[in-house]
Amino acid sequence: MANTAQSKKRARQAERRTEVNKARRSRIRTFLRKVEEAITGGDQKVAQEALKAAQPEIMRGVTKGVMHKNTASRKISRLSARVKGLGA
Repeated sequence: MANTAQSKKRARQAERRTEVNKARRSRIRTFLRKVEEAITGGDQKVAQEALKAAQPEIMRGVTKGVMHKNTASRKISRLSARVKGLGA
């Protein structure tokens, strides 16, 4: 457990940041799930709209440090390919 005043404060800050990051990660997952459900539904138009809404949210996670840039790009790329494949 933290002993010094500085380490106690750092522990409190870490707790708050963890909560914020957890909420951000959950929000991103929700958007991803909506895209997945739209793809499963088979409607390309709905899937494109869901992907268009999810992209900025995913990249916001990158700027906030919740997710690595390459991870976000990979997810977007794979989802885009799957949405595009619905039309074929």
